[in-house]
Amino acid sequence: MKQADLQLRISRSAMLRYVLALTSFGAALGLALLMQRFNFHTVELPLLLFAVAITAWYAGPGPTVVTLVLSIAFFDFFFTEPRYTFEVNSSDVPYFVVFVGFTLLTAWFSAVRRRVEEDLRRTRDHLQSEVVQRTEQASLLDLTHDSIFVRDMDFHITYWNQGAQELYGWKAEDAVGKLSHQLLQTVFPVPLDDLRSELLRSGRWEGELRRTKADGTQLVVASRWSVRRGEHGRPVAILETSNDITYRKRREEEVQSLNQQLAKRSADLEAINKELEAFAYSVSHDLRAPLRHMAGYTELLQKRITTALDEKSRRYVAMMLDSAKRMGTLIDDLLTFSRIGRAETQKTAVSLGQLVKEALSEVRQEAEGRDIAWKIGPLPDCYADRSMLRVAFVNLLSNAVKFTRTRPHAEIEIGSADGKRSDVVVFVRDNGVGFDMKYVNKLFGVFQRLHQSDTFEGTGIGLATVQRIIHRHGGEVWAEGSVDKGATFYFTAPRA
Repeated sequence: MKQADLQLRISRSAMLRYVLALTSFGAALGLALLMQRFNFHTVELPLLLFAVAITAWYAGPGPTVVTLVLSIAFFDFFFTEPRYTFEVNSSDVPYFVVFVGFTLLTAWFSAVRRRVEEDLRRTRDHLQSEVVQRTEQASLLDLTHDSIFVRDMDFHITYWNQGAQELYGWKAEDAVGKLSHQLLQTVFPVPLDDLRSELLRSGRWEGELRRTKADGTQLVVASRWSVRRGEHGRPVAILETSNDITYRKRREEEVQSLNQQLAKRSADLEAINKELEAFAYSVSHDLRAPLRHMAGYTELLQKRITTALDEKSRRYVAMMLDSAKRMGTLIDDLLTFSRIGRAETQKTAVSLGQLVKEALSEVRQEAEGRDIAWKIGPLPDCYADRSMLRVAFVNLLSNAVKFTRTRPHAEIEIGSADGKRSDVVVFVRDNGVGFDMKYVNKLFGVFQRLHQSDTFEGTGIGLATVQRIIHRHGGEVWAEGSVDKGATFYFTAPRA
């Protein structure tokens, strides 16, 4: 149906063009004959040529040929001698040449005009389409909250969306035509010429810019630039989108400042800890010699005057000797604690099963004559300092032996539990006297004790030493227990 309508319209258009040709010829011929009747001669040729021109201009080549042929024939018939015949004389040839030449010239002008009109029509349609498209794009760009504006290659603003108005405070009519870096008082991270060179080279640039809003408020934006190129790849415009990151930058600067303060405090604390460790080592080391003298001379005194003293005096001497020995043990533990804090860790793959056996051989003398059931589960390998980890096991096992002393049948278990994929979790569990969980935070403090020294001996440094060793390996140590129901101590170490 549509094809038939199209064919009908084409046929009608062709018919109208031939009607125009016949009408223009007929009008010109009739007017020429009328003028001849009133003795106006030499007007017939211009009138017929005008009819040919009209047809060529508006009707196209086919109707033009018809008008030309009719004009030549009837000009010869009515206006050249002999009249009223179609005989052609040599004197008529110039007229025919004029007809043909004028027709060709008119047809050429008509073709040029039609081509120009067609180009203008296509250009107009393209411009209208582009205007509609650009208008739709501009409407969409106004819907976004991002700041978007366009500049020419001299940095004059040519487009300014609603987001840019909301961010910077200037309306589009105030911003368009202005130099963007002058309007916004932009502070660039690099010279503008260098930035422009990078933009032209890669077609893109992004970074952080400091700018000033219409009300004088300063802000930091994350800016992204893109170059739009026209024909032959020539850059014609720069599109910029930007987001306000002032709050984020302020928080980053605050975090950076806090990190610097924290690093300084950590360095200060590390220096203080090193000084304290050096002091503890020095004091402990210097105390050992006079303490050995005190213990030695007290033993000699005890041997020489035992028979000369009464029971109370002998008890006093024994207490002095016992205190000196306890002080020696305390100093040894302090030296070990201090040494662990200063020693470099020499990490290797460690077999925990073998390490537990070695630690057990060291504490078995403390368990002589005791009914202790040892249960050792499968233990994985870990990556640690072997000597340090051995000290930790010795302390944990010694604690278990000591605090199960009141049990007629003691049970001590060493095993591993599920943990992170990168860590090994080891525990030492006993059925001893346990502890109250509300005091769990005191367990790993230096000189912290939850039981009387006359009930369970010790210096209160063993668990602090365990914690320091585990922390040196990047692990954690914790405890669980309840009064008179035993305790379990856990620690983590890197998996081998």
